[in-house]
Amino acid sequence: MTTENVQTSQSSTINLKDVGTVHRLGFGAMRIVGDGVWGEPADRATAIAVVRRAMELGVDFIDTADSYGPNVSEEILAEALHPYRDGLKIATKVGFTRTGPDQWVPLGRAEYLRQQTELSLRKLKVDSLDLLQLHRIDPKVDPEEQFSVLRDLQKEGKVKALGLSQVSVAELEQASRFFTVSTVQNRYNLTDRSSEDVLNYAEEHGIGFIPWAPISAGELARPGGPLDEAATRLGATTSQVALAWLLRRSPVMMPIPGTGSVRHLEENLAAAGVVLDDATFAELEAAR
Repeated sequence: MTTENVQTSQSSTINLKDVGTVHRLGFGAMRIVGDGVWGEPADRATAIAVVRRAMELGVDFIDTADSYGPNVSEEILAEALHPYRDGLKIATKVGFTRTGPDQWVPLGRAEYLRQQTELSLRKLKVDSLDLLQLHRIDPKVDPEEQFSVLRDLQKEGKVKALGLSQVSVAELEQASRFFTVSTVQNRYNLTDRSSEDVLNYAEEHGIGFIPWAPISAGELARPGGPLDEAATRLGATTSQVALAWLLRRSPVMMPIPGTGSVRHLEENLAAAGVVLDDATFAELEAAR
């Protein structure tokens, strides 16, 4: 479908605990850095243009992480958007250290999580982070140590809300004994629904569910495949239909498609205007 005059504000909203109300279609800032999510982007001016265009199209929820670059994504967001407009919420994550392109090493020691939170405050130029998510639970560190320092950071006012990424229901329940979980960020898309139980838990407990890799559709998007056929009927792209399916799948679903291209950004956010009829939704729901 055309991207003209289509804004993410056409998507419905969700009221996140300790965060407030945001539109459910947001922007993921992982792809505004270099290849392998490492270093500077090929063109920093383009990255800044993408972020600012997202604002023009009504985005009020951006997801980033200290490990994107590392540091680069947060720095670009601040350069492009600070001072931030009213209502904009920026979520970031800590819990990974980077040793090179496409290399991710969990590190959950309390002193490291606190250090990285302080650095994110500095890079984003804020006194308190809107939402801080634990990027991964470090299997080499007691989970209670990791959850405790997040709780303490919130009590100190350094973060307003807390979330988790790539966790099980049991881990969600354990973390909830330390703090209110506002969001959970697990991989989820048309072809990977392995976190269905986590999504159900999020629905039951009013937790925002942020699906990473939201557009990944594999064979379903092949010419003549169910996603391709649905896109043709609706006059949309396969990516838009994949995002529209997620938005309809659950009222707590919060897709954050990321890109380093203004054109792709506009295409992705236009998914807010794609309406799936019951038959198309059921067909995609049954596809794997």
